[in-house]
Amino acid sequence: MRSKFFFIAIMIVFAVALVNASSPRVLAQEGELQVVDEVVAQINDDVITLSRLKRETRERVEALKQNGMTDQQALAEVAKKQPELIAILINEQLLLQKGKELDLANDVEAAVNSRMLEIAREQGITSIEKLDQALRENKLDPVAIRQTMRAEMMKQAVLQQEVDRPLYFRFSTDEVKKYFEAHKDKFRKPETVTLSEIYLSSNNKDDAAVKARATELVTQLRAGADFGALAAANSEREKNGVRTAPQDKGRVGTFDTPSLRDDIAVAVKNIKAGGVTDVIKTPEGYQILRVDERTPAGTAATFNDNQVREAMMFERQAKEREDFLQKLRNEAFIKVSDSYKDAVEPFLKLTTSTSAKTAEKNDNKKKP
Repeated sequence: MRSKFFFIAIMIVFAVALVNASSPRVLAQEGELQVVDEVVAQINDDVITLSRLKRETRERVEALKQNGMTDQQALAEVAKKQPELIAILINEQLLLQKGKELDLANDVEAAVNSRMLEIAREQGITSIEKLDQALRENKLDPVAIRQTMRAEMMKQAVLQQEVDRPLYFRFSTDEVKKYFEAHKDKFRKPETVTLSEIYLSSNNKDDAAVKARATELVTQLRAGADFGALAAANSEREKNGVRTAPQDKGRVGTFDTPSLRDDIAVAVKNIKAGGVTDVIKTPEGYQILRVDERTPAGTAATFNDNQVREAMMFERQAKEREDFLQKLRNEAFIKVSDSYKDAVEPFLKLTTSTSAKTAEKNDNKKKP
């Protein structure tokens, strides 16, 4: 089985982009500057390099392959969306710059340290130093992981401070009450499901064989086999390096159905209490779920100011965040290289007048 730290790396590295703050130039002999990397885009004083774009491309290809695509399918999908990827990287760089401007670095660093401590505790490791050592032993770079977490947390901190929080408090008391009256279905107690699982890892194994084993277990369960016994004997979920199923018989917990991951929600949607799902593919292997219990949704709506404000905020969040990013783009100096310019600029939606004005301002800064 692949190391228990592999999932940490997948979760962090595939979820977000590594921030590359290094210069695209190095010193050659006799002090001569030699270009060693191509600049794909300049964003104010920062650049996105071709090497970074290639790395981001590789990571997205690997993520798609983990979700079941072939290498050829994943490469084609990522290549098709390359202009959008460059635009995403530009947005991310603008958020990082805004975070620096807002002086959020200390808060973000504290959050990174807190998360690393959580990971250490989850893995049964007693110190950050030992966690770093364990990551290195598993060929993972703790510095790169922290850098990735730092960038992602900075972006989220900026969006929460500059967009989400002001939006949350923008609604008046009357607006909140009117929204509640018009959307009472959203504020009824949701249906809940209690789930148990059998999890089979496919890391360093023949994937087809693991899937076949999972399918065989589903057949046995639907023929009346005891779920807890099969989970205890077969499930490979671990905590602190120890299989948990011999103790908990595969029990996972109780969840509001609207909060379930999309693939799990679909899998359990029509499963009655006591039934099991078909085999579910995960990035690390295969999962079988049993619905232990279902509790129907409530019939009466309950008013809670915080919950209503959150619902109103989430409803408007995507547009508000995009408007904020558009403002950042319009106020920034952004120059995409000629090789990518025509394909990327439609995603940036920059106005000519704003771009020209910003470019002129930056050119003036360079003049003696």
